[in-house]
Amino acid sequence: MSQTASSAQPAKSNSPPPKEAMDAFRRDIDAVKKEVGKVIVGNDEIVDGVLISMIAGGHVLLEGVPGLGKTMLVRTLASALDLSFSRVQFTPDLMPADILGTTVLVEEGGGKRFEFQRGPVFANMILADEINRATPKTQSALLEAMQEGSVTIAKSTYKLDQPFFVLATQNPLEMEGTYPLPEAQLDRFFFKLHVGFPDREELHSILDRTTGTASAEVKPVLSRQRILELRWLSREVSVARHVQDFAIRVLQATHPDGPGAPDMVKRFVRFGSSPRGVQAVLMASKIRALMDGRFAPSEDDVRASALAALRHRVIMNFEGEAEGIRADAVLEKILETIKKAEK
Repeated sequence: MSQTASSAQPAKSNSPPPKEAMDAFRRDIDAVKKEVGKVIVGNDEIVDGVLISMIAGGHVLLEGVPGLGKTMLVRTLASALDLSFSRVQFTPDLMPADILGTTVLVEEGGGKRFEFQRGPVFANMILADEINRATPKTQSALLEAMQEGSVTIAKSTYKLDQPFFVLATQNPLEMEGTYPLPEAQLDRFFFKLHVGFPDREELHSILDRTTGTASAEVKPVLSRQRILELRWLSREVSVARHVQDFAIRVLQATHPDGPGAPDMVKRFVRFGSSPRGVQAVLMASKIRALMDGRFAPSEDDVRASALAALRHRVIMNFEGEAEGIRADAVLEKILETIKKAEK
């Protein structure tokens, strides 16, 4: 999570956010969701997950088969926010300079000089479409931007404007011509969200909206400065020690040699989540509490955030991959085991 956004705010106080600030938080989030809902049908959990990640200062990996509206969701969200937006279509021949920018020789006043031309990464919101189609070299071009909020070209470092938010998409079915994201890249995504197939009523709504003459107009309802204020407000939320301890126990149980790890983890997991995972869980829990009108998160908020924050950080071993064991099943078993242990 970026330090740049935090440094732009006043010194943190230890008092809980006042009710007026919390009510304004909910109104702003509801306004964004209302605008997004003009275009996007269903997928409420996905929209919530994207908004939570954005407020927390993280990034999102959206996984789903083509045609489920992943790209449309990002475009609609960009329209509902007063942020600069750029889209990068990842392909096998995409180069790092196509994302970051490059230094070119320009003529001026009869002389020549080198000038850095900024790439599409210099925007508040980046859509990395089909990110797993690019080579690992190109994928890694986003690492510094996602973690440090900066871009280094040659010997010069350029700070990115905050908020900076990468929303990447990938197709889980297509294998030919794709390059799996390395663990270091996956770990920099705050959430990994699975976009499911719409049900019958949602399909009716999609057809009604897309096969007629009417088109929805999405208006910006949240400014850049307000997003930074919401981010700071979420950090003001206090967490009870037992809730934080619960999140830590979930993290430790993702490791085969960790305390409280169930047999399923010991058998099928190679490596558990990094500390970034529990940071994401706790920040998401704070934001969920605010969205629900509460001053402090509960263990239920931790449970609601655990799968999206940890599923891409749990690495299965050979036996787990061979038997098709998914990280979600492992995490659900961990939550179930800890819940039984508390009784």
